[in-house]
Amino acid sequence: MRKLFIFAIVGFFAQLIDGSLGMGYGATSSSLLLTFGIAPAVASASIHLSEIATTAASGVSHYKFGNVDKKVLWKLMIPGAISAFIGAAFLSSLPGDVMKPFVSIFLTALGFYILFRFLFKWNLSQAHKGAKELKTPFYIVLGSIAGFFDAIGGGGWGPINTPVLLARKGAVPRRVIGTVDTSEFATTVAASAGFLLFLGTESLNWLLILAFVIGGVLAAPLAAWLIKILPSYLLGVFIGGFIILTNANTLLSSFNVGGDKILGFYIVLFIGWAAAIFYAIRNKVRLSKQDVSETL
Repeated sequence: MRKLFIFAIVGFFAQLIDGSLGMGYGATSSSLLLTFGIAPAVASASIHLSEIATTAASGVSHYKFGNVDKKVLWKLMIPGAISAFIGAAFLSSLPGDVMKPFVSIFLTALGFYILFRFLFKWNLSQAHKGAKELKTPFYIVLGSIAGFFDAIGGGGWGPINTPVLLARKGAVPRRVIGTVDTSEFATTVAASAGFLLFLGTESLNWLLILAFVIGGVLAAPLAAWLIKILPSYLLGVFIGGFIILTNANTLLSSFNVGGDKILGFYIVLFIGWAAAIFYAIRNKVRLSKQDVSETL
């Protein structure tokens, strides 16, 4: 019972992170399950089955708060669902950890780019001019890649889609996050169907899945509300740092970095992230005062 309560708490915070940043549920939950010795395929299957309820709750919440771009939603959802089903089948024969270092390098680079853009180039007057329109084939390719890696890694829909879409000029973070989170429902259902077909139900822990569901459903409305009220400039800086942080452990493990070096790296990383957030807030105050003085 104590373990189930702990998993419910982890599910709550995982969905709180995922719903407010557009990523993190799969990465957080998968790390916990693997720590308890659960096989990668079973871990991914359990996460996706629990996400059917949490992504549905998150999608409804984001839609209610006006965080969803309907045009982008369908362009991501359909190819993502198809590739997620294929990825679930693929994981049955290949460990999902094989591609993680390569994906992490790509995501870390995007994280630094987003952090830089929102920290130094974010113009408040551009926030309502709309994001640069991308072609439909781009969304198809993006959704297909994200859906596949989401299935084989236990999480990847948000970490891949969110940084790429945020990298667009004029992108509004809450609309990107809301759209990615809502479209994840179809991907989750497709991946779950694939896992049930190729793994069966005998190896799944349904109490564990229920614990994740309860925690995640409770957190979904709170997360959707948070991104509604948080400033776009600050959310962008926070997301960039979070992307770097969540991929740091995979990269360090790939290069066999351990011991005190890991602790030192994370200390530097957190200090740099905190400094970036402080600078963003200070810069926003300075620009606001400048706008007021120019108006007068």
